[in-house]
Amino acid sequence: MDSSSSSSAAGLGSVDPQLHFIEVETQKQRFQQLVHQMTELCWEKCMDKPGPKLDSRAEACFVNCVEHFIDTSQFILNRLEQTQKSKPVFSESLSD
Repeated sequence: MDSSSSSSAAGLGSVDPQLHFIEVETQKQRFQQLVHQMTELCWEKCMDKPGPKLDSRAEACFVNCVEHFIDTSQFILNRLEQTQKSKPVFSESLSD
């Protein structure tokens, strides 16, 4: 009986790490997409003429662009969280 309970516990344990791995990889993919979007946006906005070094104006532009992108992304995530939290209440009021 011990061997069957330990094998079933091992079976349950093997599913959880797989789900965790998928969740972690999904988060990595989302992060990479955000970095790609930010890089593309800031490059288009700040880079006039590519050269061997960044001038001080381009460097300041990149810093401001990245900070603005992060602030905007955080604002949007917070807004989506608020929307998701209030969504069930909104749907109930529509059904009344």
